Amino acid sequence: MTIEKRSIRSIALDIRKEWAKVNYAAKPYLDAMMELNSINDKYYNDSAKSVVLYFLSNAASFRGERAKALKAELKALKA
Repeated sequence: MTIEKRSIRSIALDIRKEWAKVNYAAKPYLDAMMELNSINDKYYNDSAKSVVLYFLSNAASFRGERAKALKAELKALKA
């Protein structure tokens, strides 16, 4: 059985719902993730992988069980 990966946009929507006060440094990357479907996409000159990595590096203040699960889901996309 294969588990289908969700789009980056879907994960970003869930992050927006969960994270009431998005860190100012993570916000541009979260906004960019709203434009991405897969880890193979591009956001202007940046790869989706770099957008996700930069988001994760600026999302340390996004905490809790749901945050942990959503960040793990993003990490699994780039694996």
